[in-house]
Amino acid sequence: MPQTIEAINHASAAGVPIIFAINKVDKAGANPDKIREELANMNYLVEEWGGKYQSQEISAKFGKNIDLLLEKVLLEAELLDLKANPSKRAQGTVIESELDKGRGYVSTLLVQNGTLKVGDILLAGRYTGKIKAMFNERNQPITVAEPSTPVTILGLDGAPQAGDKFNAMASEREAREIANKREQLQREQELKTQKHITLDEIGRRIAIGNFQELNIIIKGDVDGSVEALSDSLIKLSTEEIQVNVKHKAVGQISESDILLASASDAIVIGFQVRPSVNARRLAEREGIDIRLYSIIYDAINEIKDAMTGMLSPEIKEEIVATAEIRETFKITKVGTIAGCFVLDGKIHRNSKVRIIRDGIVVYSGELASLKRHKDDAKEVSRGFECGLNIANFNDIRPGDLVEAYELKEFKRKL
Repeated sequence: MPQTIEAINHASAAGVPIIFAINKVDKAGANPDKIREELANMNYLVEEWGGKYQSQEISAKFGKNIDLLLEKVLLEAELLDLKANPSKRAQGTVIESELDKGRGYVSTLLVQNGTLKVGDILLAGRYTGKIKAMFNERNQPITVAEPSTPVTILGLDGAPQAGDKFNAMASEREAREIANKREQLQREQELKTQKHITLDEIGRRIAIGNFQELNIIIKGDVDGSVEALSDSLIKLSTEEIQVNVKHKAVGQISESDILLASASDAIVIGFQVRPSVNARRLAEREGIDIRLYSIIYDAINEIKDAMTGMLSPEIKEEIVATAEIRETFKITKVGTIAGCFVLDGKIHRNSKVRIIRDGIVVYSGELASLKRHKDDAKEVSRGFECGLNIANFNDIRPGDLVEAYELKEFKRKL
């Protein structure tokens, strides 16, 4: 699958050891050799075929060969001489973080060195806190996590980003100082990376004509969802409309989010989260649009529709009638009147017209009058005769064609 190929390429680019688990071998018609062949085509030759990558056929559904896969993982670790010291303070990486309705901020960590215990003071990214509770991969409470153990913890004062490093600290004061410093650095970094307008950019916008920006603030319950939604919305940007994600974070929509939205003319998107009571009141007072979603595609489609509405409409011509001039009459103070026969469509009193002579447009303008017999007419249909006078143009001749058209606005699509 494309996402599997992407994951393999990411692991290879990062220099991470790879072991291939070929799943669903229990299914009728399963062909593991086809997978090995596809891997070989990508220059990943497995050991069975004389390559350097270990692979194992497994069935996740029935637990078949999982013990053999774990053995191969341990063998790889042994060959790479991967060791950790369980006697030191814990270090590792944040795997995921989310806001749980009942438990608050929940972070999933992978301990890579040292031992993590309940009660440890933890610094993860720009957040800190004391570990109140710890759970293993089966959601069972534990008190100690040794190296290479994945754990879910409660107690941090925010949701660190996936990929942030964490450290168990000696004191709460030291952890708080580092967290504050990191917070400050991130704020400075965000200010630096804000795109300021340049002369080239002004020139580009003038050339395009109707350039617009859509500023967005994203809050979600899980860091992965926030990142996915942010990337998807940024990719919607076109030459005419730029999508800017002003701020993204895990947690409920707060008053500071509304103030930022007010300052930057942004809309606030909440994914599986809700605004606080004070934030909702402030949003009503400031006139800030808060959109709440539980399905990522709904958010993407609504923003896309909003952007489509921001595009200036496309104006197209629609030919509504064609009439042939059969005779002309010169009338003092009025000009030249054309006696016509409508060949096709329906000519309206307010239609714009062109005079076509020998296939060439000789004049474009508007009707001054449209008559049927001696009476003014609003419209004349195909197969009927009419008299018409063209505003500011008298050089009309028998045999000329009158083409009536209207300008219609059409919604443009992204």
